[in-house]
Amino acid sequence: MRFLILLSICFFFSYCGKDLSPFGGPPEVSKLNPRTKPEWPNPNWKEVSPESVGISSAKLKLVEDYTFERTGDENNRKGKRTDGLVIIRNGKLVFERYARNFDKDKIHLTWSISKSILQAMVGISVKAGLLKLDDPGYYHYEPLAQSESHKKITVRHLLNMSSGLSAEEGYESGPLKSSVIAMLYTRGRKDMGKFCSNLPLRSEPGTHVYYSSCDTNILSAILKNIYPENEYKELPFQKLFAPLGITQATFERDGSGTFVGSSYLYLTARDLAKVGYLYLNDGVWNGTRILPEEWVTFTRTPAPGYKSTPYSDDLDEDNYTSHWYANTGVPERGIHEPWPDAPKDTYAAIGHWGQMMFVIPSLDMVIVRFGDDREKAFIKNEFLKLIKESVIR
Repeated sequence: MRFLILLSICFFFSYCGKDLSPFGGPPEVSKLNPRTKPEWPNPNWKEVSPESVGISSAKLKLVEDYTFERTGDENNRKGKRTDGLVIIRNGKLVFERYARNFDKDKIHLTWSISKSILQAMVGISVKAGLLKLDDPGYYHYEPLAQSESHKKITVRHLLNMSSGLSAEEGYESGPLKSSVIAMLYTRGRKDMGKFCSNLPLRSEPGTHVYYSSCDTNILSAILKNIYPENEYKELPFQKLFAPLGITQATFERDGSGTFVGSSYLYLTARDLAKVGYLYLNDGVWNGTRILPEEWVTFTRTPAPGYKSTPYSDDLDEDNYTSHWYANTGVPERGIHEPWPDAPKDTYAAIGHWGQMMFVIPSLDMVIVRFGDDREKAFIKNEFLKLIKESVIR
């Protein structure tokens, strides 16, 4: 009976069965990597000279100098503090360097890049038919059924950071005001998804983009509910990392056993680049489709909620999509691209304190940079401008 009721509701409101609509994004968003025969790291990246893949060593030295220039000191932890840089072009490793006791085999905390990996886990579940983007979240996670307003929150809204939940992401505001601090370290750490689902709403779901780790951890809780316990525990490792040849990964879980998808995944720079390469190749790895068709297009399209989100200068580096960031801008809102000197088709996974992964289809490149920046000294646009200028063909 419950199934029939849900099916009727689904049909009446047209929630189920919708496609992965890119919401009419800019033309550049639909352009995917044009290569027909990518080279795969099986299991490791092939290391080649920059010139062999059309990159100038002299120009690449400028990238290196900018990235590893140290400012500040170990006492105040200010300035640029790069831990590692990996550059992939045409499926080959053309640059790699580490600092601060990191190396190619040492895993690094990715912070909010974890969100982009969680997005891939959702994509895998959509491809398996376990989820639809327009499913109301409460279909799969009972805590979201606490009010009629909460019932309007869909999987898509959560991916687009548009749940409408009244979260407070500021780390510096302390546990009394910051929901992210409370979620990760105090009141919510035993069950982060439930803690976040209990927040009141600040806006109608789907209408307001607000970057929130809560949205991610509710998605992780949804995944936990749609898989048997043992399958959920192995979901990222068996369904995503294993096919990509990633054998080193640590993914922390909260007190309820739910992956802390917002923040606590550890990977090597080389392995994170493999995730970027999966997206560069439209979700296909060595001939096997891992992510649904059109998932990467969805990934590269700014969230629809920008159409009604109050504009402020804080949005300059947002261009938030589906747990990733785009470089398209939102022209109809007067929101410009965050990295104007980078190729417009650039998109990125970005984390706290200087973690970043850029995917640039037009240049056939994936770039991973790990860091420990405690202030905004590493300027992404300057870095990407140097990357673009290093490509000679």
